[in-house]
Amino acid sequence: MKLVTYLDSKKRQKVGLFSQGKILDAAGALQELKLSSEFTPSTVLELIENQDLAIPLLQAVLKAHTEGKLSSALIQPEESVQIISPIPRPVSMRDGYAFRQHVEAARKNRGLPMIPEFDQFPTFYFTNHLAVTGPGDVTVQKMAQNQLDFELEVAIVIGKECRNVAASQADDCIFGYMIMNDWSARHLQMEEMKLNLGPAKGKDFATSLGPILVTRDELKNFAIPSPNGERHSLKMKAFVNGKQLSEGNLQDMTWTFAQIIERASYGVTLHPGEVIGSGTVGTGCLLELNGSKITNNLWLKPGDEVILEVDALGKLKNRICGAEI
Repeated sequence: MKLVTYLDSKKRQKVGLFSQGKILDAAGALQELKLSSEFTPSTVLELIENQDLAIPLLQAVLKAHTEGKLSSALIQPEESVQIISPIPRPVSMRDGYAFRQHVEAARKNRGLPMIPEFDQFPTFYFTNHLAVTGPGDVTVQKMAQNQLDFELEVAIVIGKECRNVAASQADDCIFGYMIMNDWSARHLQMEEMKLNLGPAKGKDFATSLGPILVTRDELKNFAIPSPNGERHSLKMKAFVNGKQLSEGNLQDMTWTFAQIIERASYGVTLHPGEVIGSGTVGTGCLLELNGSKITNNLWLKPGDEVILEVDALGKLKNRICGAEI
């Protein structure tokens, strides 16, 4: 199942089902099929929290659509609606550091050896879950425009409460997957990380998620099982102003999402709707590309368009809008 959150003509958030380039009005379809009295999710987060009830109902909607039994008024082309982040306000948001290629290259470019702790445990930091955007314009204020960067990532959404879960069982805690762009103001980030508390203003102004949230079962044909959790063979690409700059594969994660969940849930309860990013795939940001001389001191500026593309997860398109303050 593929889920979106979109705005109707009155700018109200609605839950949509994505099917072959079309957006189905979930609430309207449930009402038309006389299923709305059982459960009608008003948000994707509410759907996740009540998935045992919601998923069968939405599967009935998809079946009715396939059979041509839904009114045309409930079906809109993808490009005719304003899609926002699938979960506009996640319960929390962590970002991992799971790709060795990215970590190794970034450290080498700064004249640093590979840090041995990378191979001992997966790590993450908390970022601003209240500054999430979806596709479309991303407003960046003046200070953050200095060495502005994209980061090509995939994120998971936790689907059920879990605590002290082993990596061998942690994939069952994942509701779905989506594209993540961890926007980074590198000048601010490098200044503040000298204080050894991790990134703050260099990261907290925006993170883009979406455009669709794809449930785990949809990716079974891409899954690569292992004792430490699934990897997925999904090609990942990034384009700036139509030029491809990055290419990698989600299967190259050194640490699986299951291992990250195991670490994150140690002594802590994870809740439905929490988001965890993979970290940047190899070649997936300008910091790495510039340092490796693939690009020459290239940074994003107002007016630039960034497209992140991941197999089975779609394309996340954003345009940088500058602010003067």
